[in-house]
Amino acid sequence: MLRGMNEFDLIAELFAPLAAGYPGALGLKDDVAFLDQRPGLDIVTTVDAMVAGVHFLAKDPAGQIAAKLIRVNLSDLAAKGAAPFAVLLAAAFPRGVSEAWLRAFAQGLAADLKAFNIALIGGDTVATDGPLTLSVTAFGHVERGRALLRSGARAGDTLWVSGTIGDGTLGLRVALGELTDLDSGQRAMLLDRYRLPRPRIDLGARLVGLADAGMDISDGLVQDLGHLCRASGVGATIEAERVPLSEAARAVLRSGQTTLASLLTGGDDYELLFTAPPEAEGAIRALGGVSPIGRVEVGAGVRVRAGGGAVIPIVSGGWSHF
Repeated sequence: MLRGMNEFDLIAELFAPLAAGYPGALGLKDDVAFLDQRPGLDIVTTVDAMVAGVHFLAKDPAGQIAAKLIRVNLSDLAAKGAAPFAVLLAAAFPRGVSEAWLRAFAQGLAADLKAFNIALIGGDTVATDGPLTLSVTAFGHVERGRALLRSGARAGDTLWVSGTIGDGTLGLRVALGELTDLDSGQRAMLLDRYRLPRPRIDLGARLVGLADAGMDISDGLVQDLGHLCRASGVGATIEAERVPLSEAARAVLRSGQTTLASLLTGGDDYELLFTAPPEAEGAIRALGGVSPIGRVEVGAGVRVRAGGGAVIPIVSGGWSHF
């Protein structure tokens, strides 16, 4: 750790400055914080943990690990239509972690907190003999009673996604030294998608009042759609040819180094998955960066159909920790 510093010195040196400007954080000098409750708004909260070797590679740059930690949580808030305003951080740093690494991690946090106009308002730091383990609890505001829940999908709704699907899982393969036949630009793009998700905060906020249900895609499109369907008591069909893919993903697909099923079930996309009634299509298309990929149906389960209507078998729906 930092030379001659204990836990409280570490907090004061690296993390307390990240709480500046948020009075409820109490300068990180107390063991609680006070949240800003605004009239007419609900507070939405979410928590995600990341472990070295599971959610990121231990060799990944410290600042990018910090940024991913923030962004995977903001993606959950974006999927509810919520605007983020604060985070709590719990960190179990490996014993012997270097001062340079800790400073780079704090700088990565600072950059993203500034970029998304949020404050660190508290948390905890400990040392561990195990792998680096990090957790953020994020808070956002959304208009009262209008958050986009998983449980709001209705039969007849159109399925939509933002961005492109499958880049995150391919980016992990690039990080592991695979997919070397891609050009340098394609590899860099995929690696960036894996290390630095783009939470769709603005899009999520604009979907409030248009969409019926929403969540983000973290464990794979098929699996996460299954979660949404179960919460809503419906089924769904994905039309495979309508799922948006990046040029890099298409290149890997053409080379035979991946399958469409793998792209639809790979994790780390952090795009928005949402449903909306057909009459909202024009307004949703006007938002840009979104694609209709199927429909919500009476029944249960998720089916993936090819262009000719044949069902594409999906052996594993997506990532699972257990």
